Amino acid sequence: MYAIIETGGKQYRVQQGDTIEIEKLDSGPGDEVTFDAVLLVGEGNDLLIGQPNVVGSKVIGQLVRQDRGEKIIVGKYKRRKKYRRRTGHRQSISVVEIKEIVKPQKE
Repeated sequence: MYAIIETGGKQYRVQQGDTIEIEKLDSGPGDEVTFDAVLLVGEGNDLLIGQPNVVGSKVIGQLVRQDRGEKIIVGKYKRRKKYRRRTGHRQSISVVEIKEIVKPQKE
């Protein structure tokens, strides 16, 4: 079974046991993290699609560590003006291990 969750303005396809890198969360290592914005959950013919979210479903994970992403180099240049700028950026990320996908009960 897999789910598509939304966090930090991005969408991620996750399964139980996956480790994902997402935008930084305000939690410490070892804390439990719950994602309520589940857009899709299930597998095969047993697939539930939310409008926009699947009501009653959630994904539970554990924060493994806070980290920094890869460095991105940004360069600006204007021709014939002797203008050059070179800067870098490293995004703060959280590494989360997915522990459980909770599917809503059928009625």
